[in-house]
Amino acid sequence: MSERKHLVSAEVEKLIAATKGSRNAARDRCLLLLMFRHGLRVSEACGLQLSQVDTESRVLHVKRLKKGLSTTHPLRLEVLRAVKAWLVERKKLKPEGDSFFVSERRSPLSRKTAWVAIRDYGEKAKLAVPAHPHMLRHACGFALADQGADTRLIQDYLGHRNIQHTVVYTATNPARFEKLWR
Repeated sequence: MSERKHLVSAEVEKLIAATKGSRNAARDRCLLLLMFRHGLRVSEACGLQLSQVDTESRVLHVKRLKKGLSTTHPLRLEVLRAVKAWLVERKKLKPEGDSFFVSERRSPLSRKTAWVAIRDYGEKAKLAVPAHPHMLRHACGFALADQGADTRLIQDYLGHRNIQHTVVYTATNPARFEKLWR
């Protein structure tokens, strides 16, 4: 059997918990939460600009890559708290530019740094599979399907132009059959 390409919600929670006490805990917790809750690709997360994150209106303007459809998502309380905590830490770094996520060197966070951090947090959390950034995007799709979101809604949320990229999340979900044969 091929290796699993997504994390389940409990594993995402362990991954996020593994950031506690790390040097970049606020940034990395925020990064992981945004990637998971908003289905961000690593390049979308690393490319986030301050103007895309509106804490006052509690929205995230998601600019999709790979010709995806850009959308605006509500920022839920847990994510909003993580965003605000990171912004306090970010301000202390006095970075130049408008990158939302920055490194300790005050430059935009690189894909490689995000990859390494996620892999390392996965090891620290003792996950059953090696963690990588795209697993958080897939985890988002599966979590939304588990909550009963329909395929079209998940398609819009993840910015997929082609529904074939979305059906993987709902087609394998046994919860969709729960209301049958009652």
